[in-house]
Amino acid sequence: MESLSQRSETMRAVKSIGTTPERIVRKLAHSLGFRFRLHRADLPGKPDLVFPRLRKVIFVHGCFWHGHTCKRGARIPQQNRDYWLQKITRNKARDKANPVLLRKLGWRTLIIWECETRSELVLSRKLIRFLRIERVLT
Repeated sequence: MESLSQRSETMRAVKSIGTTPERIVRKLAHSLGFRFRLHRADLPGKPDLVFPRLRKVIFVHGCFWHGHTCKRGARIPQQNRDYWLQKITRNKARDKANPVLLRKLGWRTLIIWECETRSELVLSRKLIRFLRIERVLT
């Protein structure tokens, strides 16, 4: 069983910025020719990738931390179960509110789950679909 100091040390090592799934999405978006800003604190939820010219943002969510329905996201630790259930519930509530706030400010939002970063082909199609520039016919 892990001691409290070991648990604290483990939790401090968990990154929230620059995670592997986020780096995969950034690299792919850049290779597709899209340019973006990172973690704009002036936007609700501090989106991971911000495309100011397109007024679009992308959040890259870890399946466990944000309670995804995949195998990894559905797993709840047995130790301190109530804490984890409350934490993930709070994260999900925040994740639901941020796109609504962004929409009110005129931004479109895309959520990419950690499990979706495993297939480059599927991920690139999703990025292109979301980031393509709609042409207005005059």
